[in-house]
Amino acid sequence: MTPAARPGPKPTANAQPMAKAQPKPKPKPKARPKADPEALARAWAVRLDAKRPGLLTFVLDRLAEANGRPVWQPRLDPVSQLILTILTANSADINAEVAFGALRETYPSAPRPPDASLEPQTWPGWGGVGLPDLPPPDWAVVEAAPIPELTDVIRPGGLANQKAPRVQAALRALVANGGNHSLQFLASKPPLEARDWLSAIPGIGKKTASVVLLFSFGTPLMPVDRHVFRVSQRVGLLPEKSDPDAAHDYYLAMLRPEQMYEAHVSLITHGRRTCHARNPDCEHCPVAPRCRYFDPNAG
Repeated sequence: MTPAARPGPKPTANAQPMAKAQPKPKPKPKARPKADPEALARAWAVRLDAKRPGLLTFVLDRLAEANGRPVWQPRLDPVSQLILTILTANSADINAEVAFGALRETYPSAPRPPDASLEPQTWPGWGGVGLPDLPPPDWAVVEAAPIPELTDVIRPGGLANQKAPRVQAALRALVANGGNHSLQFLASKPPLEARDWLSAIPGIGKKTASVVLLFSFGTPLMPVDRHVFRVSQRVGLLPEKSDPDAAHDYYLAMLRPEQMYEAHVSLITHGRRTCHARNPDCEHCPVAPRCRYFDPNAG
């Protein structure tokens, strides 16, 4: 007889089944490096010139024939230009000028000369009537004013609850940098460095910084507001999927330094007078022959 097989150990009540081996997690795909905005802009400039040669020159020349070729000249003092540009954001220019005039009246830096001309200057590129050549507000008093009071003063410009703190933040930033309310130190900085310094102030973006530097010092920067962007997209000077912020870099790649002021003023004027957001006057548009909005196949 064969001996009986010995029984194996009985499983205990608390015994757990053996866990199955888990598959190794798949490695995560490497994130694509972010595209360099400047490299994208340079590539677009090369591509545009190859596919639609001479387009930018054509646009600037045709607009110059229609409206004259603008020439840079200093306007307001730089700090006044900064504050006026803040007041202009998302508001009609004429309303921003009224608000700036109220700042002068409420916080004067000097008595108004009795023989001062009250005839407003009209500067190309703005939609308002201009401002009389008078001393700027007392910026130290503006900076120290109670927010409710300052808000009421600039209310005619629109969005006063947002803009009053921005005005004071900008003035504080100037004092923190150089001890006074002056932007003159930016005149000697490289254009992008100066733009970045201004853009670091809350509420100031590339457009506002570029406007201030271009109009105050002739710094070769191209401000892109809603009018410039609309005209540029319709003509095809900018990629279809670009945005106004990126458009600043595209134009820096496309324009020579001496073209920046002319391009800004000419395009913004064309957007105001002819290439309206609604019902653009294509029949009288000097750039229609090469505009992709007018002719999708335009070269």
